[in-house]
Amino acid sequence: MKNTLLSTLFIIISLVSCSVSKEARSYKKAIDGNWQLQTVVTEGIQGKVSIQLFNEEAFNCFIGSSWHFNKNNSLGYYNITANGNECTPVKRDIRWTIYEADGEPKLLQFKRLDQKLNSMDDGSGFRFTIVEINDQKMQLRSSISFENKPAYLVYNFVRN
Repeated sequence: MKNTLLSTLFIIISLVSCSVSKEARSYKKAIDGNWQLQTVVTEGIQGKVSIQLFNEEAFNCFIGSSWHFNKNNSLGYYNITANGNECTPVKRDIRWTIYEADGEPKLLQFKRLDQKLNSMDDGSGFRFTIVEINDQKMQLRSSISFENKPAYLVYNFVRN
């Protein structure tokens, strides 16, 4: 009886500690589907800049890129098309989720994956504050350091 009670208690604690909040599930449901990145706007940066995103391409190459998020298996991809000679076309698989920290806004995070769906970039990934999301648009924001000063990139998506 004592072992059964301890086993049940252990299972309940494990499920609670690994569960995703209702709010995070709501964000995943809202993000699920196909999106197009319309603009990337800089904040705290003056003048014209060239910043590489996600260890992949310059941010202007991501303008018009298509993104797919699947909430059921937390996989997805982004697809960059050639833009003259400026951009190399690539379809990159990603694993994504909602990151939750107490007292902080929810973050969308993803890791780039190789062709075998293994994490790239030494297992590190990318996090974005979810500024706004609804049925038609999504706005994400990431902080960066530019010339040793804090700055931000704002990503504006529309649903396809």
